Amino acid sequence: MTVPLVWYVLLALILFTIGLVVIVSRHNLIYTLMGVELILNGANINFIAFARALGGEYPVAGNIFSIFVIVLAAAEAAVALAIVLHVFGHFGSIRPEDPNMLRE
Repeated sequence: MTVPLVWYVLLALILFTIGLVVIVSRHNLIYTLMGVELILNGANINFIAFARALGGEYPVAGNIFSIFVIVLAAAEAAVALAIVLHVFGHFGSIRPEDPNMLRE
């Protein structure tokens, strides 16, 4: 008994939508990072689901792409958290609007 492709795509769409809502609605850099991670996880589910459903010549290509995205997301999270810590040390908050004061 296998799960239909539509369910994977629906789950990925739900994760993508939640991530997009978190990015748009929250005014906190940590929540923004979590929203980006949810969007990337939705993309990973699509990579694996379509590679499995379509098969083809390279059935593990979706897994390889997903591992690559996970590695990039980990590097992005490390750099972004370092930037967030620096912004917090300089401004005392992690709201995305505060670094705009650097222009003045």
